[in-house]
Amino acid sequence: MSTKSKLTRNDIGQENSHLYNKVRTTIETAYYRNNVETVSSLAHAYELASKAPGTIVSDLPIHKAKDLGLQDDAKVLIFNDGIITGRQAKARKLVNKSNITKYTDVLRDVIYNSRKKKMYHGIAYVGLHEDFMVKAHLLIPEGYENTLYSWMLNFQTPNYEMNRMYDNSNEINEGDIFLYSDPDEQALDFTEGLSLFDHQHNVAALIGLRYFGEHKKATLTMAWSIASRNGYTACHGGQKRFNLDDTKTYIAGVFGLSGSGKSTITHSKHNGKYDITVLHDDAFIINNKDGSSISLEPSYFDKVQDYPTGSEENKFLLTMQNVGVTIDNDGLVVPVTEDIRNGNGRALKSKFWTPHRAYKFDNKVDAIFWIMKDDSLPPIIKVNSSVLGSTLGATLATKRSSAEHGVIVNRLVIEPYANPFRLYPLKNDYTKFKDLFKNTGIDCYVINTGYFLNKNITPKITLGLIESIVEKDIEFHTINGIEDISFTNIEGYNPDFKDQKYKELFISRLESRVDFIDHLFSQDILPTEARKSILKVIKEIKK
Repeated sequence: MSTKSKLTRNDIGQENSHLYNKVRTTIETAYYRNNVETVSSLAHAYELASKAPGTIVSDLPIHKAKDLGLQDDAKVLIFNDGIITGRQAKARKLVNKSNITKYTDVLRDVIYNSRKKKMYHGIAYVGLHEDFMVKAHLLIPEGYENTLYSWMLNFQTPNYEMNRMYDNSNEINEGDIFLYSDPDEQALDFTEGLSLFDHQHNVAALIGLRYFGEHKKATLTMAWSIASRNGYTACHGGQKRFNLDDTKTYIAGVFGLSGSGKSTITHSKHNGKYDITVLHDDAFIINNKDGSSISLEPSYFDKVQDYPTGSEENKFLLTMQNVGVTIDNDGLVVPVTEDIRNGNGRALKSKFWTPHRAYKFDNKVDAIFWIMKDDSLPPIIKVNSSVLGSTLGATLATKRSSAEHGVIVNRLVIEPYANPFRLYPLKNDYTKFKDLFKNTGIDCYVINTGYFLNKNITPKITLGLIESIVEKDIEFHTINGIEDISFTNIEGYNPDFKDQKYKELFISRLESRVDFIDHLFSQDILPTEARKSILKVIKEIKK
C-alpha cells in the first residue's frame, strides 16, 4: 500500500477532510515557493552536505558507496550541533480542534520568515515492501544540508526499483508525509523549540530544533500513525529471525528504549551458533491479520559510545553527529567516539552493517520480548495472558538514556511499548498488541537487562535465555499460584516471595504500574481489564 502522492482536484475539499486541513495546506504550500530546490538523488545531497559550512569531511571511506547511490570516493561526513544533542520531548505539541488556528498562525509566520532563505526539498520512502510504503518529504533551509543528506540516507531514496515497487503497491486513502524544518527560526512563545504534529493529516513542523534524531523520529512517528490506521501494529524495537533449518524459523521482536539492549540483542550473532536475519533494530510494523512484519528503514541510527575509533564496526559508517575529530598517526581525519566530546554521539550506519538483512518477514512473529530495567524482576518472565501481556507493554518500566535531552539518566520510568513518539491514543496500541497475543498466537516475555536486586544481569545471561526459548529448551513454572506469569530457574536470580522484603518490592513495582494507569490523560485511558490484570497478580502474590 502507498500514500497518495498526487491528489486529484476531487480529493481537495471538506468531504476529504482527512486529507486536507489548515495545517497540512499551510505546510505543503511552502514546498512550491520559488526559493525551494528539489534534491532528487543521494549524490546531489552528498555534494551539498560536503560543501556546507561546518561540515567535516573525514578520511573514512563509505563501504560500497556506489551500491548506495553515491560516488565511489564518498567519505563519511561529520556535523556537530551545539548544547543540545538529543531529542526534546517537551517541545512536542499536537494539533487538535481547539488549537488548530493558533498553530496555523504560528506556522504561517514561521514560513513567511523563510522566504529569503534557500530551501531544500528531499524525498524518501518509509516502508521497504510494497505492502506498506509511504512517501515522505522534508523541507529544510540552506545550512542544514547534512540533516537533509542523513535523512535521505536513513530512509530509502527513490530509485528505479523502489519507484516501481511503490507504483505497483495498492494505494491507501492517505496523503504523503510532509515535514517542515527550520532549525534557526524561533516560533512565537516557543523559545525552546517547537515540534508540532498533525498526525491525522500526516504533517509536522520542527522549529528551532537542530538534532537529526528529531527529523528521523518525526518522520517515523507519522509513518507509524499511518500504519496503525491501516491494520498494522507500530513497533519501536528490533526484530530478528533465527533460521534453524530449511523449513523452520523463529522470529523474535524486542522492545526497549535506547540503551536498554534492544540493538545488542537484535544484532547479536550468538557466537555463530545460528544463521540470523535482521529486519531492523529500531522501526518496523506487524500486520495484525497474519503476523508478518515490514521494516521501515534500510539504515541504522546508532550510538557511538561503545565503538572505539578503530572498531571494525565503523567500516559501515555513513554520517556522524555530535562526535569529536582528530588526526591519527597516518595524518587522516578520523572521529573520536565513545562520547568523549559529549553525550549521545551518533552515527548513521548502512544496511551492510548486517550481513543478512530482510525488509519483510512473511512468517508470523513467534515472540515479543518487553525489555525492562527493573530490579524487582528476574532475568525473564513468561506472560500467559493476552490482556496482561499488552498491559505490561503499556506499562513498560525502564531507564532513560542520554538519547533524550534534559532527562535524568538511569531513573526508572514507565514508557508505554518503549515508544515515546506515539501520537494517537494509547488504547490503539494496547488493542493492537492484545490482538497479536490473542489472535495470532504470539508469545509474550518480559526480560530484565539491568539488575535483579543487586545482581547484574549480563548480556550472556539474556542471550542465553533467548536461545533456550528458540530451542524450546526451557521450562517455566508458576509460583504462589500466580496464573498469568511464570518463571524459570536461574541460579542466583530466582524470585523468593517468601522473603517479605522482596515480596513488598515486587508488589510495589506492580502497584506503580496501576498508579500509572490510573493517572493517564483522558485520551490515553486504558480499558478497565488492563488495571484488573495487574491487580489479579498482586492479589495472588499476597496469598
